[in-house]
Formats: sequence, C-alpha cells, structure tokens
Amino acid sequence: MRVQLGPTALGGPPRDRMSRRGFLTAGALSLGGLTLPQLLRAEAAAGITSSRKSVILIYLVGGPPHQDMFDLKPAAPKEIAGPWKPIPTSVPGIQICEAFPRLARMMDKLVIVRSLVGNQADHDAIQVFNGHNPRKAPVPSGGWPQLGSAVARVQGPADSAIPPFVSLCYTCTHGPYNEPGPGFLGPALAPFRPMGPARNDMVLQGVTTDRFGDRKTLLRSFDKVRRDIDASGAMRGMDAFSEQAFGLLTSSRLAEALDISREDPRVIARYGTGNPKIFMDDNGAPRVPQSLLMARRLIEAGVRVVTLNYSKWDWHGGQNNSIFKREAEDFPVFDQCVSALVEDLHQRGLDEDCTVVIMGEFGRTPRISAQVGRDHWPQVNCALLAGGGMPTGQVIGATDRIGGEAVARPVSFGELYATLYRNLGIDTDQTTLPDLNGRPQYLVEDSAKPLPELI
Repeated sequence: MRVQLGPTALGGPPRDRMSRRGFLTAGALSLGGLTLPQLLRAEAAAGITSSRKSVILIYLVGGPPHQDMFDLKPAAPKEIAGPWKPIPTSVPGIQICEAFPRLARMMDKLVIVRSLVGNQADHDAIQVFNGHNPRKAPVPSGGWPQLGSAVARVQGPADSAIPPFVSLCYTCTHGPYNEPGPGFLGPALAPFRPMGPARNDMVLQGVTTDRFGDRKTLLRSFDKVRRDIDASGAMRGMDAFSEQAFGLLTSSRLAEALDISREDPRVIARYGTGNPKIFMDDNGAPRVPQSLLMARRLIEAGVRVVTLNYSKWDWHGGQNNSIFKREAEDFPVFDQCVSALVEDLHQRGLDEDCTVVIMGEFGRTPRISAQVGRDHWPQVNCALLAGGGMPTGQVIGATDRIGGEAVARPVSFGELYATLYRNLGIDTDQTTLPDLNGRPQYLVEDSAKPLPELI
C-alpha cells in the first residue's frame, strides 16, 4: 500500500516479490531511519492516557500578511492599506478581509490574535512548531522539542493502534521551512510522517491493496526473504513491539484515516483539492486543502497532534507577481478549506476537544514596497484559532494605525503554547521533560501562562 494525499490515497501496482530492503524498511515510518517498533517502545515508556484532546497546527509557510487578512487598516494611506476592504462578520464590531466571506460568517467560532510578539526575524519554522525563539538563550543541547513530540512523550498514544503525533508536512527544498523535529527528546519521538521522506517505505511490495489485510499473505511475503534476513541477524529482537508495528501497518483505522477517497465526495468538495506535486514558488509547500481534511480524519481516528504546512506566503512582489495578485489566488482557497475544517469539527462534535491554530513565522511590513510586496516584519504577527472548548467570537490584542506594532494586549508565543498545552490537558506549571543532560525543562518560555481570554 502506498499512502498518498489526494482523493485516491490507496493503491499501487503489485510486485512479484517483496525486496529485502522493503522488509527491512516496512516499519521505518518515522524520521531518521527509526523503526516503528522503536517508536512504539518509546510511546509505551511515556505512558498512556485515555484523553482525546487534540491539536491541529497549520503552518502558513513564509509568513502571511496580517494587515491584508485579519487586521486591515482601511483608514491608513494607500501605500499601507492596500486594495482589500474589510467586511463585517457574524460578531458585531469584528471585521476581516473581504476575500474571506465564509470565515466572516463563522467568526463566532473563531479567535483572532492580532498582537503576537517576540517573532524571530528569519524564515524558520522552528518557533511556529515549538513556541521557542531559536535565538533566545539558553537552548538545551539537542534543541527544543516540537509540540507533537512533547505531547507524545507526556501523554503517549490515546489508542495503541494510532500514533500520537502525525506530521502531514511536505518537505520543502528551503530547509528552514521544515518542521524542526523532536529536539532533545530524540528520534524516538519524531512524528509519523505518511507524506515525508519515509513515504516510500510504506509500500509493502508483493502485497496488493486487496490482500493487504490478510496477515497470512503478508507473512508469506516476509518468508520470501526470511533466509536472507536471518543470515544478517536482522530477525533477532523481533518482539511484541514489532508485532504491534505490523498491526499498525494493517490497521484498518489508520489506513482508512489516511485514505480520503473514503470520505463523502460532498465533504471533499467542501474542502477543495490541490495538487500535492506543485510546491508553491518551487521552495514552499503545496497548496493542498485536502491536508486539512486528512488532519480531521486523523484526529477523529485518535491522533493527538497533527501538523501540516500549507502553501507559501512570502510575497515580496516583483514583475507580474505582486502580493495582491498572489493574495487573490490564495485567499479564496484558504477561506474555503479553513471554514470547512471548522464547520466539520463542529458538525462532528469535535470542537470541544480539538484546537486548531494557524500562523506563520512573522508578519509583513506595513508599507507596500516598490516591487508591490510586503517584506519580513517580526515586530508583530497574527494567529487564528478555533475549537478547543475556548470562548470564541473574539479578537485578542490590537496594533497601531498602520499595523506595525502591538498597542494593546501583546501576546507571546509562550502564552499561546501554554494555551495549547492546557487545551490538551497538560499543566505547564508542573510538567517538565529531562534534556540530554538530565536537567528538567519546562514546556514553555518564561513561565508563560495560558491566555486568560481563552479559559
């Protein structure tokens, strides 16, 4: 079975035999060559809870323009305001960009943070995924773990057949756009990555889709190379975790969650689809709304944290490629798929338990450049949240008249992440993780507390 992102997720041509490498790598579903049995051992050591609280983290690659999306400044000079007009939303007094009519109609289910401060100045996904500024010392040896890895370590899987942390992030050619990994927690707590570099290892050669659930057929395929494997000693050490790994490979729940062709076609159409092979501007992520649908399916199957990267938002302008042309292309697709996700969570009764957070690494310059673009602006950023049982229908914070600085209720990444951990049922005041030197490390910076507005 080859897992792909798209309406036809299951399939793959049958092969005459399963290769030796295919057997050795069938369980290598996470990063760094880590086998799935090793991952399962680590999860077992971390303990298991029955909580089904979850987070979907959506990274807008390259830094979205806050003042053209959720913090418009129509009274500012035209070189600041740009062409977009604000429209009213379902919550009196809150306005957002006219390109987001669906989101405007469900503003009562959303939270806008307009004053996210402490952003790094460079293109680097690390702060989005772990809440720590990479330039802020001290950084523990091995680096900070990202959210999903920390949750997997603290809470373990909600279901023994489902990984606690799944990454749907595509690998970008620009390295800093990629999620940072498990840090000092080590590769055992890296995410399960059906769309990452290990996706080719998820093909069990010699076993067709129809025969995949037949354990006897699977074992017969293994027997074809058993003598080779035994001679190398690779069969030694196969234990209960290996059996569980094979069970995961044949788990109907996991396979079904990754196969959106099983979804109602009307739901797929509601989200929209994109081409996962087209990386925006070559080095960004693909613009694939179906990633959001797959994230919902994985959460419904029992995954605690799902991360994904979406499109590319680094719009500096240039000949025939102004920021406003790109916004006119991306904004309607974003409006459709994000509103579909939020609507879907509410319709399925997942909105109390699943938190959605959407953000990029920084904001954009208030002044429109000569190239008709907006450049990097770490002074202030914007985030969009939904679900999690939070009091929604509100805006937190405010910026000045040009959207350049936070002037009310500045929000730190530590506060935002403390809120995510709280929604997952993790007390950041009490919970620590041992780093590579055995020192306990708190999960968030500066003893930050959850946002009181969202409790």
